[in-house]
Amino acid sequence: MIFRFSNKRIGCILAAAALASSFPISTASAAGEKIVASFHNLAEPFFVFMNKEIKDEAKKLDVNVSVLDGQSNSPKQTADVENAITQGVAGIILAPTDAKALAPAVDDAIAAGIPLVTVDRRVEGTTAPAPHVGADNVAGGRKMAEQVIKQFPKGANVVFLLGQPGSSSAIDRAKGVHDALAAAGPQYKIVAEQTANWARDQGLTVTQNILTSLTAAPPNAIIASNDDMALGATEAVASAGLQKSGIVVIGFDATPDALKKVKDGEMLATVEQDPGRQIRTALRALVDSIRNKKPIESVAVEPVVITAGNLSAAARFSELK
Repeated sequence: MIFRFSNKRIGCILAAAALASSFPISTASAAGEKIVASFHNLAEPFFVFMNKEIKDEAKKLDVNVSVLDGQSNSPKQTADVENAITQGVAGIILAPTDAKALAPAVDDAIAAGIPLVTVDRRVEGTTAPAPHVGADNVAGGRKMAEQVIKQFPKGANVVFLLGQPGSSSAIDRAKGVHDALAAAGPQYKIVAEQTANWARDQGLTVTQNILTSLTAAPPNAIIASNDDMALGATEAVASAGLQKSGIVVIGFDATPDALKKVKDGEMLATVEQDPGRQIRTALRALVDSIRNKKPIESVAVEPVVITAGNLSAAARFSELK
């Protein structure tokens, strides 16, 4: 069978091959099939933990998994996936930076007959639907907003920190937040909304700037689409001397750092989406497809709100110090 790629994609393949030696690749030693996992950004705690989990599961399944860092860069992720296709890997796991930008690379994997599953973030616009394992992020966003409504039953002014534009998780969580606040009534207002690109340092600076602009009327709540941005927001609240003003901060991911803030009362809540379960489920399904030709089925993980009252329900509660 002959596969034809556009000149642009050939360029991506050549670039990927030239840079292969510089890829920050983490390989789980095993004698089995070769699988490539391309994660959005290994600098983010969520994917650091997911990387650890996939290594452990790979050993159990006796497969060789190479984890590539997408570095929040869709062209790089595209080149990485195209390179994996030319290498003839047995399967691909993808957590795409952008929901639409990775569609052509996914289409090439489908054309090559390579099983592929997305995890945490879905891909859109492909010739055939790509199976997906991840949290119901619309529900997760809705649950964050519901915590604000519960905390402020008469209404609230809300600051909303968005994830990276184009990411399906950012898009879906934003939809959930907007839908829930709109349904609750006009007394719930988003007074500032801005991306902080999933990053703690940007969560800090963006929130600082917003709080400065709202000095006359500080917000009641800050909803952050992930914990890193929420942790930056808590720093901004502290640096502005507003810890006792009643501002509540809500995050998403249930990382150990966020769980500690929830325990100490510096965050109201975070949302658990169980990245370990996500990646282990995705890898098992992919291996089953490779070895037994079983179709990969999509799996939706129901997010759970974690507050000071149910900290032990968090998947990473044991890491809380």
